[in-house]
Amino acid sequence: MLRIRHFFLICSGAHLPLLRRAPAETNKYAGIGATIFFTGLFAALAAGYALWTVFRTPWAAVGFALLWGLMIFNLDRYIVSSLKKRDRFGKELWMALPRIILAVMIAVVISKPLELKIFEREILAELTLMEQEQRQAEDSLVRGAFTARKAELATRMTALQAQVATQTARVDTLQLRAQEEADGTGGSRVKNLGPIYKAKKADADSATAALQALQAQRAALTADIRAEDDSLAARILALERHKPDGMASRLEALGRITQKSAPIQWANWFIMLLFIALETAPVFVKLISPRGPYDDLLDQHEFTFAMHRKEKKAILQMQTDTRIRKAEEETAYV
Repeated sequence: MLRIRHFFLICSGAHLPLLRRAPAETNKYAGIGATIFFTGLFAALAAGYALWTVFRTPWAAVGFALLWGLMIFNLDRYIVSSLKKRDRFGKELWMALPRIILAVMIAVVISKPLELKIFEREILAELTLMEQEQRQAEDSLVRGAFTARKAELATRMTALQAQVATQTARVDTLQLRAQEEADGTGGSRVKNLGPIYKAKKADADSATAALQALQAQRAALTADIRAEDDSLAARILALERHKPDGMASRLEALGRITQKSAPIQWANWFIMLLFIALETAPVFVKLISPRGPYDDLLDQHEFTFAMHRKEKKAILQMQTDTRIRKAEEETAYV
């Protein structure tokens, strides 16, 4: 237990020789150190999960998690250890404000990957919807490229169908007239295959040939339409489908489900606020805690060091002045 407390005291950034002279402060700084340590641990877990979702490489995720966790741990340790207790709370708060802003930013960065893990099932369901929407958008884009051509072919087909129908009716009429002329039921009312019949039969044959030409054009146009459909189907099949499963896609999915569901939105905010509270807790503990013996000892230590530095600088200045004066005297004798 003592070893664990000693470890947390090291994590707090306190000067241990001075802290041993103020044993009443050990519990406070052990708690601050524990908060700093667990913040770094949560940061490592969040970074490892974030990198795993991007690269799917365990060694890279573990290595980056350790590096990120140590960096956040060291940064939090520096933020807390650099905050000194003064006699005025307003001045302390003003000095701590940049550290609080930095702590909030770190908390937001840490909380996001863990939020993605907590809402993983809902995010996966939303990713499926996003994938379907993406496919529909890609299909619509490809179909849009064929819209003008297909509309042109459809217009031509409609006009050709009307021509075929008109020509079919004309062929039927001409063939009927030629038949009536041949059997004497119409036309000249004379049953024979004379010149009148031959003329009407020639008109019917000419109309039939024109109808066949129109039907050939219709068949060719139908083949073009089928070729366009086959080309469209081939283009759609050739599309590269990318399943949205990266960090950015998961963040977008989280944003969408928080917009759709108020409970998830509130849960998302509370998780973020929890991490902000954890990250800023050491700073606020030092702000609201009264000035203790350790702070007095630290001020005395810093004051002693400052006086020693000034004394050393004064001695060096005196030695320099003495050497300069001797050099001036020697120059004067010469």
